[in-house]
Amino acid sequence: MTLRYIPIDTETARAIRAGAPDANGQPAERAVSDGSGNPCRHCLCDIPEGEEMLILALRPFPEAQPYAETGPIFLCAKDCAPWQGDGPPPVLTRGGEDRLVKGYDAQNRIVYGLGRVVPVPGLDDQVARVLADPRVVYAHIRSSTNNCFTCWVERD
Repeated sequence: MTLRYIPIDTETARAIRAGAPDANGQPAERAVSDGSGNPCRHCLCDIPEGEEMLILALRPFPEAQPYAETGPIFLCAKDCAPWQGDGPPPVLTRGGEDRLVKGYDAQNRIVYGLGRVVPVPGLDDQVARVLADPRVVYAHIRSSTNNCFTCWVERD
């Protein structure tokens, strides 16, 4: 199975940069990246040290519902190109914290029994296992310690 890693869409990134409210109805906060652990959810690369970044709440689901988790994310303050590569993006290939993988069905509900916290080297295998379940339409990869959304993954 080929996996397709999907960042937040460009329209959402542009709207937030232009001052649109986040999932909590607030404007994004501005900060400066320390170069460590500040992955942009659009380019899926770490925001370089000294670069301005946005911090906001994201609910990566089409509508509010009990399973639509909201959490903090980072976004490059400047325009950046969306991740479009084969295999895992840069933020998922470096070492560091383990990741949480969850599968969701066509109604955007968690498919129970599939969620796992896995080390980065085992990420692709776990995502493939989750997406092999016929009930699963897509998966989320999240921070295992802070539950921050990283990206979607779908079958290609």
